[in-house]
Amino acid sequence: MSIHSIGVVGAGVMGGGIAEVAAMAKLPVTLVDVSDAALKKAIDRISANLVRLVAKGAVTPEATEAALRLVKATRGYDALGEADLVVEAATENIELKSEIVKRIGTVVRADAVIATNTSSFSITKLASLVSEPGRFVGMHFFNPVPAMRLVEIVRGLRTDDATVEIVTVLAKQLGKTPIAVKNMPGFVVNRILLPMINEAFFVLEEGEASAEEVDEGMKLGCNHPMGPLALADLIGLDVVLSITEVFHREFADSKYRPCLLLKELVQAGFLGRKTGRGVFVY
Repeated sequence: MSIHSIGVVGAGVMGGGIAEVAAMAKLPVTLVDVSDAALKKAIDRISANLVRLVAKGAVTPEATEAALRLVKATRGYDALGEADLVVEAATENIELKSEIVKRIGTVVRADAVIATNTSSFSITKLASLVSEPGRFVGMHFFNPVPAMRLVEIVRGLRTDDATVEIVTVLAKQLGKTPIAVKNMPGFVVNRILLPMINEAFFVLEEGEASAEEVDEGMKLGCNHPMGPLALADLIGLDVVLSITEVFHREFADSKYRPCLLLKELVQAGFLGRKTGRGVFVY
């Protein structure tokens, strides 16, 4: 089976980014969200991103106009009925994702693939919510989706080989590099990355260095393009905390315990760039 059209549920930064790269790969996209405002914001963001690509000479105006015509924004899940693949790309909240996956399962074709963009939750658990768990898989894109080349392809306990092959081919069609990973909390990248970020918060909390010095040290000492605290602000401190809490709970290992400073910043509503303040002020 080849993928000729896709659906994306969740019109946030990740969902909009997935819709953008799919449209640029000449795939019709149905973008679904419960909020008209979120849908409009997503389309505006996609349009602005494509305008920047034109300004850089990376694509032609005709190509961007064709891509925009391929994106259909709607609040209705029924529009997903003809999609070959539907990607759940909602906020990293297990209750919300579970509800969306169940709903997707009631409207897609029996042979359609359902994927989730979760960055930490169990693919096997989410797959149990649909009637065809063999056709359920993890496709973990990275932010910002148009720029980041990696997609983690995550197999649940009941995911079919054919499903893995389908989404692996699709990832390459979208211009991404897929890697196959096992269904473990955080998969590969976040299991390595999030404990590092959490440790940076411990260093900051203990007064070992300032936030600026922590980030400068990792940029100059490890050749990272962005320091861990600035990266946390970009990801969203609430998301960082949520994933770290998943690690702590699922692995039952104290090395994953979330830093109290991270918790306090989230409780204060300092979530990073999206709120104008996190570790740093924007």
